[in-house]
Amino acid sequence: MSTGLPFFRYHPDPVASGSFRESAERCTCCERSTGWIYTATFYTAQDVSGRFCPWCIADGSAAERFEGEFADAYGLDGVSEETLTLVSRRTPGFRAWQDPHWLVHCDDAAAFIGEVGYAELAAHPEALEQLRLDLRMHGWHDASQLDSFLTSLGQGASAMLFRCTVCGSHLAYIDAS
Repeated sequence: MSTGLPFFRYHPDPVASGSFRESAERCTCCERSTGWIYTATFYTAQDVSGRFCPWCIADGSAAERFEGEFADAYGLDGVSEETLTLVSRRTPGFRAWQDPHWLVHCDDAAAFIGEVGYAELAAHPEALEQLRLDLRMHGWHDASQLDSFLTSLGQGASAMLFRCTVCGSHLAYIDAS
């Protein structure tokens, strides 16, 4: 985790995930150059670049001023209204080929760890097994095709890895172009 940046419970290392990068750009919200700029999703009807500093995301001022969200509420069923607001309006989102969405476990939003390939995913067998089950439910019945697809993650398709903030279990979903 990068020191000096605000802490985001549901996205603990937004520099490693690529959602923030070092930059001399000015924040669209506070108009300051803080040394960091947001590079991922921002959903709003307003014409705005979405280039915000970490502090304007953390305190909610960017989402409030530009009436937008950093993450879609899709998938956040069952979490409290406070958590829904924290994830969608005060947590940096992330880039994905398909519409990025947050996963939920133990009735709380999970923490986004990052985009991973098979090698990183294999270190979390519970997430890998969950992906197998999800893919079977979506029609992947041939075990050898399923295993071949999973072992090729990182080469055109990847997994979005999350960690439960309550029990520590890892979970993931597939993101492919």
